[in-house]
Amino acid sequence: MTLEAQRQHILSGGMYNDLTEELTQARQRAVLLTTEYNSSFGQPQEQREAILRRLLHAVGRGCHFEPTFRCEFGFNISLGDHFYANFDCVILDGGGVTIGDHVLFGPRVGIYTSNHSLDPAERAAGACYAKPATIGDHVWIGGDVTINQGVTIGDNTVVGSGSVVTRSIPSGVVAVGSPARVLREITDADRTGYRP
Repeated sequence: MTLEAQRQHILSGGMYNDLTEELTQARQRAVLLTTEYNSSFGQPQEQREAILRRLLHAVGRGCHFEPTFRCEFGFNISLGDHFYANFDCVILDGGGVTIGDHVLFGPRVGIYTSNHSLDPAERAAGACYAKPATIGDHVWIGGDVTINQGVTIGDNTVVGSGSVVTRSIPSGVVAVGSPARVLREITDADRTGYRP
């Protein structure tokens, strides 16, 4: 099976063999490109985004990861415009990761769309499955947040530091905890009057 056929099978949610030669080589390519990207820190933004475009499925304008950034494959990650991730971002993107416009990540955010079989013999044989993760527009993800497979985080939402997102979070709220739960809505009372 070709790499593209395996990619489509993984994105469809079917069980797949994580140990195939094609997927192993795809992960090695991602390590090489993320290493190149992380080493390019301080270079012009256009050069850095060109590396991201070689690595990721889609990259909007003004996207930036502080070093270090790591991903599993890269080819299943789509970034909107003006994305920023602070240091130590890790994305396992087997199931696909879509991130909207004007999204901020604090340090050490992890997104994990892939999972191993629960059966020990299947797991040892490389059996995995993956589900997508989607983050809307104008979202702020605090530091040390873990986002698990199959969740959607709605537009204009804040996820507090240290949270573990195990189920979808609606738009326009502050969510915190492990597992993350809605703490409250974001309202006009949250406006500070700041003007750049």
